[in-house]
Parts: sequence; structure tokens; C-alpha cells
Amino acid sequence: MAAIEVGRVCIKTAGREAGEKCVILDIIDKNFVEVVGVNVKNRRCNINHLEPTEKKIEIKSEDVEEIKKELESLE
Repeated sequence: MAAIEVGRVCIKTAGREAGEKCVILDIIDKNFVEVVGVNVKNRRCNINHLEPTEKKIEIKSEDVEEIKKELESLE
């Protein structure tokens, strides 16, 4: 299984954004991470609601729009 780490691309498995791709921006604690995606708002997310993929992106800036573009370019 892929690790939960900053830059890891995940698929949300729960909530209204289930099935959407997102990327981990920050690890808050052992249960929560901060995520953002093209169709996912920048928010806290329980790691139990994420399915990590093999893909990982380099987080170069704090700019959410830049990160979304990077995520879109993976598809």
C-alpha cells in the first residue's frame, strides 16, 4: 500500500467528494491530513476516507491553484 505522505495523490472514498482525486498538502496528526483537488475543496480529511495511489507530485508552492494544475496534468 502506498504511504500517506505530503504530495501523495489519493482518491476520496467517503463524503460528497467520493471518487475524486486529491493530493495531500499537510499531515495534521495521525488521523487527519489536509487535502485539495481539482473538484475537492482544500480541507481536513480523515485518512480512513482516502485511498492512496502510486502517484506522487512535487509540492513546489503553497498556491492551491498551482497544485490543482499539477494534479490535472497527471490525468
